[in-house]
Amino acid sequence: MHSIKVTDVRAVAGDSAFLIDDGKTSIMYDSGFAFTGYKVADNIKKILGSRKLDYIFLTHSHYDHALGSAYVKRRYPNAKVVAGEYAAKIFAKQSAKAVMRDLDKKFAAKCGIAEYEDLTDELSVDITVNDGDIVKAGEMEFTAVAFPGHTRCSMGYYLDENKLLLSSETLGVYGGPDIVLPSYLIGYEITMNSIAKAEGMDIESILLPHFGLLNREETKAYIKSSRRSAELTAKEIADLLRSGAADEEAAEFFKNKFFHGLIKEIYPADALELNTSIMVKLIRKELIEK
Repeated sequence: MHSIKVTDVRAVAGDSAFLIDDGKTSIMYDSGFAFTGYKVADNIKKILGSRKLDYIFLTHSHYDHALGSAYVKRRYPNAKVVAGEYAAKIFAKQSAKAVMRDLDKKFAAKCGIAEYEDLTDELSVDITVNDGDIVKAGEMEFTAVAFPGHTRCSMGYYLDENKLLLSSETLGVYGGPDIVLPSYLIGYEITMNSIAKAEGMDIESILLPHFGLLNREETKAYIKSSRRSAELTAKEIADLLRSGAADEEAAEFFKNKFFHGLIKEIYPADALELNTSIMVKLIRKELIEK
């Protein structure tokens, strides 16, 4: 087993940024918001000292996971950004970057940050990956794992030697031992297929966006809760909609069910509201109208 250290380098609650280091090669897993990008880079500097950052692994193209990479690249220009091929296409779209920029500014304002440097147009990917591709990071060898469902570009990275999965939000947001917030924005069935893929993998520990590292027992419980919560929540929302509830009522049900405790601390409220409205429409279309 490869000896690695995982350090939380997030700057604010809601960020998603972690440092993976084996003493020779360093990887940032997700990069957080734009308005926290330089602070995340400062946190990395505290850990690495004079050493360089080698890689930035992005799980998907959402603003709270990807925008910070442009700021970290300013401090570590030789770091290679790794992301799914579809994510690279998203970063090339001005319309997508405009949405990311707007959401970041809104959340920054809620955190008391009114002005900061805008590097959204500097988003880039140096190494694009698809399902099954190998990424060699020094002595660590990761397999890219496609987990579509939260987004089309959602990607995880699996270190077989350590049975460690750098996970994807498609599997759900961790809110505690028995709480997993489902996050299917592209499709319910495709999300369940991604959960099944994770269930079939030999995973002993999992690093989760917005939260951190789970041990073996926590990992096992999380993966079980991921399926259970995704299935139950879809059924509950579908039943509400069939009974005549409006989309807004179903979204409020979802928010009341999940937006408290740890999830409220680590998940941006704006992102939750936007994602929930999308999920309700998706469930109506895929589980009722279809």
